[in-house]
Amino acid sequence: MNDAAPLGAPGTQDDSPPDTGRSRTLLIALAAVAVLVYLADLGTKTLAVRHLDPDEPTRVIGDFFRLTLLRNSGAAFSMATGYTWILTIIALAVVITIIRFSRRLGSAGWAIGLGLILGGALGNLTDRFFREPGPLRGHVVDFLSFGFSWGRWPVFNVADSAVVCGAVLLVALTVLGYDYDGSRSGWAARNDPPADEDLTDEDTNDEGDRDA
Repeated sequence: MNDAAPLGAPGTQDDSPPDTGRSRTLLIALAAVAVLVYLADLGTKTLAVRHLDPDEPTRVIGDFFRLTLLRNSGAAFSMATGYTWILTIIALAVVITIIRFSRRLGSAGWAIGLGLILGGALGNLTDRFFREPGPLRGHVVDFLSFGFSWGRWPVFNVADSAVVCGAVLLVALTVLGYDYDGSRSGWAARNDPPADEDLTDEDTNDEGDRDA
């Protein structure tokens, strides 16, 4: 009678299903960040439209920080005005790419970064579809304005901030060598602490003898 080879022994194949727990957790984290960003963006825009006067900026911290209601037909920070429908298509492509890309996630940092970008993109897409002057051409609501000694920063919103923060995080992770699938290269691989080596049977026996 042939004895069955132990699981994981040389010459045998491990047919056990891959561990999907971490992938599921990362997908949940990505979705949670995206939802939080989207709700924060939608809520603040609703309050801005309801309470701010576009002709009278509200000073919060003198001239440094003001709430200035603005309808933006361009991209983040009022760039590329006049190309609303093109920006809408680009935003849709970004959302679809992130959703497809998320299936192979293995990094918590990437999950957070992609969640920030996804939530911000969806926030501004909502404006593009449902605000005047019409679908694909709707103007984005901006209301955050900062002033500096060299001038004022372009007016923006929560979605813009999330997209920029997410992009900066992904660039930093890439430069440091933290890849989207959880693998590491470059600086991250060189500074990764070595895994603990398993004790051999002999070492285990010696330790037991010393304890006795």
